[in-house]
Amino acid sequence: MSDNTKIQVTLREDFGKGASRQARRDGLIPAVVYGHGGDPVHLLMPAQQTSLAVRNPNALLTVVRDGQEHLVLPKAIQRNFIKQTIDHLDLIVVQRGEKVVVDVWVHVEGEAAPGTTFNLEEASVPVLADATQLPESVTINIEGRAAGEHVFGADVQLPAGSTLELADDYVIATISELTVQDLGETEGEGEETAAAESTEG
Repeated sequence: MSDNTKIQVTLREDFGKGASRQARRDGLIPAVVYGHGGDPVHLLMPAQQTSLAVRNPNALLTVVRDGQEHLVLPKAIQRNFIKQTIDHLDLIVVQRGEKVVVDVWVHVEGEAAPGTTFNLEEASVPVLADATQLPESVTINIEGRAAGEHVFGADVQLPAGSTLELADDYVIATISELTVQDLGETEGEGEETAAAESTEG
């Protein structure tokens, strides 16, 4: 379930690409907070603590500014994959007891029948849950399933209090026969065989 990390933030007063680059050099991440009809609020967040906190993309955060606390969830995370850093965050304000829809990873348990393989059609699925009790994953079980079978939305195992926002007959995974590709004889093997037959002759 969601952890709640408190992060001290400051109001962002300088804007533009130059100001954003300077903030990142200073160990800060520019962020914008949206939600509940209020105007967007621009913040600067400590990079190291924030990056650790949002390793789970559905992490519940408490941003603290001037003694006031607000619960927020990451809405969008802009990452720099070369530097392995976060460039920008969009956050959405939530309240205790409020239900929100988030994408949650699908965890696969069990092994399909021998001679088969499974294909996960959806790596993540939308789930409706309490903002303070968001699951990190949901589970499907493929134990013993035969070729041609499907795992549907109705088969997804959900934590108490959460709901899958997909139809019961929505296909999450499929089971198919394991095919073995015959690559044939390689060129080198063919030459060695021909040479051996010639020598024997």
